[in-house]
This record gives sequence, C-alpha cells and structure tokens, in this order.
Amino acid sequence: MPPRFRRSKVFRRSRVMRGSWAVWKPRIVFWIGAIAIGVVSVGFAAAADHAQHLFRVLLESSAQSFLLPLVLTPAGFALCAYLSIRFFPNSQGSGIPQAIAARHLNDETSRGLLLSLKIAAGKVLLTIVGLFCGASIGREGPTVQVGAAIMLASGRIGGMAQARGLILAGSAAGIAAAFNTPLAGIVFAIEEMSRTFESRANGLVLTAVILSGLAALGLVGSYTYFGETNVAAVAATDWLLVPVCGLAGGALGALFSAGALEVARRLRRFAQPAPMKRMVATATVAGLAVAVIGILSGGDTFGTGYEQSRAILEGQAPSPLLFVEKFLSTFLSMASGIPGGIFAPSLTVGVSLGGTLASFVGGNIALGAVLGMAGYFAGVVQAPMTAFVIIIEMTGNQGSVIPIMAASMIGYVTSRLLAPEPLYHGLSRPVLAQALRAKRNEDAARI
Repeated sequence: MPPRFRRSKVFRRSRVMRGSWAVWKPRIVFWIGAIAIGVVSVGFAAAADHAQHLFRVLLESSAQSFLLPLVLTPAGFALCAYLSIRFFPNSQGSGIPQAIAARHLNDETSRGLLLSLKIAAGKVLLTIVGLFCGASIGREGPTVQVGAAIMLASGRIGGMAQARGLILAGSAAGIAAAFNTPLAGIVFAIEEMSRTFESRANGLVLTAVILSGLAALGLVGSYTYFGETNVAAVAATDWLLVPVCGLAGGALGALFSAGALEVARRLRRFAQPAPMKRMVATATVAGLAVAVIGILSGGDTFGTGYEQSRAILEGQAPSPLLFVEKFLSTFLSMASGIPGGIFAPSLTVGVSLGGTLASFVGGNIALGAVLGMAGYFAGVVQAPMTAFVIIIEMTGNQGSVIPIMAASMIGYVTSRLLAPEPLYHGLSRPVLAQALRAKRNEDAARI
C-alpha cells in the first residue's frame, strides 16, 4: 500500500474520532452531572437528617431543655442570614424562585449569579445549619437549586447551549432524587418550573431524572418517603373529607402564599438602607419566635416534621393545634430569609390539618392526613398535578388516587380564587429584576 494512501486513511480516521468525541462529550458530561445530582441529594439528605437528630439529642439531654432553643435557634438563624448575604448571595429561601428566574435570563453571567456551584455548596451547608438549629425548613426545595446549578455547570463544561433545558432537567432531577419520586420530578418540571410543555427539553428532563434516580437508588435502595399508607375512602364520612380537606387546605395554603409574598415585599423595602444589619436582625427575631413556638408545642414544630407526619399517616390523632403551630413556624422560617425550603414542613402542615379534620368529622385519620396534605400542598404551590403525583408516590397509596386528585384540584382552585399569584413565580420576579439590574450595572461599569 502506498505511504500517501496510508497517511490519508489515518487522517480520515482521526477526523472521525475527533468528530465522535465532539458529539459524545456533551452527552457524557450531562450524564455525569445527572448522576452527581443523585449522589449529592443522598448526601444532603443524610446530613440534614443527622443535623435534626443532633438537635433532638441536645434538646433531650439538656437539663433546662426550654433554654437551649431560646439561645441556639435565634443564633443559628442570625448566622445563616449573615453567611448567606456575605458569602453566598442568592442562596436565601428555598432556591426554586432562583431556578425559575434563571430560566428567563439570556446570558451566562446573569445565570451564574443565581445558579453556581458556590451557591449550591452554600445552600447545602446553611440548610444543614438551619436544621441543626431547629428551623422549620426542608432540604427538598434547596435540592432544586442545587440540581439546577450542577446541571448548568455540566452543560458549560460539555459545551451544551440549552441552558433553559439544563435548568429544567436539573430541577426535575433534584426533586426526583430528594423524594425518590421520579414521576413527580417530571411533572414538577413541566407544571411548576416551566408552566408549559417543552418538547425540546423533555428528553433532557427524562434522562436526568432516570440517571439521578438510579444513583440515589444505588446508594440508599428503593424506599417510599412516608412508607406505605394504602387507605381508601369507604364510608360516607371518608368521602366528606375530600371537599373538607380540599377547601380547608386550599384556603390555608392561599393564606401562606399570599402572606409570604406580602411579607417578602415589605422586607425588601425595610432592608434597603442596611441590608446586612436589618436582615440579620429580622432573622434573629424570627428565630426567637420559632424557638418559642417549638417550646410551646413540645418540640413538634422543630425541623421538617417528618416523624410527626409519619405518625399521623399511621393513624395517630394529632394535637388540634399542631397544624397552626407548624404553619406559623414554617412561615417565620421562610420570612427570615435563611436558606431552606418549605416542601417538607408544608406536608406536615397538611397532614396535621387533615388528621385534625378527620378527628372532628369521625373519618379515617390516615386518609384525612393524605387528603389534607394534597389540599394544602396544592394550595401553597398552586400545582395540583405535582401535588397529587408526589403524594401518591411518597405514600404508595394506590387505593385513593381519585380522592387525592380531587382534594388537590379543590385545594388548587380555592387557592387561586383567594391568592391569584403563585408563590414561587411571585418570589422569582424580584430575583429576576435584581439579576437584570446587576447585569446592567456591570455593563455600565465596563463602558
């Protein structure tokens, strides 16, 4: 074979190999990012549970147990507020508004202000600190921002230009891995994050959910978040719980949503002259109020409320005031501005509300808890499909699919009538405006 022919053949083969790598590199990096979301979610969950356990141990071992929260909780709130403002800006709150706002930004620099690996690390760290101090927050909402940041970074490394689709995929993967609810992750991305179905992004979302779910499955195995709660509506009082829990949950969810948006607006104006000083002071006062509520409730309102929810879902009647106490504790934790989500605490509010209503009407407490969770959660986030899918997957309840769907829809309609502005999208608007202002200021400084 002539040397020239051999050289041209080798050259063509090298060009094909280079072309193949250019095609496969984005895919491989994307897959690694999705797996990383699953691994980080599992580690985040383990650390968050351990932080809550340590707080419980300190509370039970303290000779003056009522004094510990009065010191630790406000101090922890103040520390989280200071660190989030000073070192991790845009890590405050659940992180879902930041992810929604980032999808509306067109340049990489502005998106980086809301979604970055540094912000993700701070989000995880400060949420864990907040749970160690007894804040009524959850890790599931923050996992959305963390997942979106990881996926956006993966896309940047892999040279993928679909930033909006990557944010959507990372958010869905975060929810799926956090709750072990793959269907809910997909529905959440479509219904809450994008508010529309995007055919171009559906492949990214599905792939990210599958890979992150497989990573989580490999680390912790298959499980149902709240265990198996297979209850069905049989008696007339059980069916009565559907509209009762839907209406009550939707109204209470609307109160939370509208109140949170109004408080957020007032706090933005209040903080303007001295953001650091005033927001740290606000967080300290909120932390003190959370501590007082926690003491009065016997410690039931500290943390996510998972144990209390699990007990009610197993048929244990809740304290009649638990849903009020948990509602106030969660509202104050959110208003404080510290990093942390409202998903898990909101589920506890809904479970205790439904269990209380079931006790009053003489219905099945476990069924009332499931329906109350559906009605209230749909009322807070105003995403009824996400509500009933995530609750069915978390409880493994196949016997009450129709009642859960009906309670979610009633809760959603009730909430929309009372509070037309959805919570997360309402919170995302000032975040988006702030990012755009920062970009304009940066462009002006360059000129």
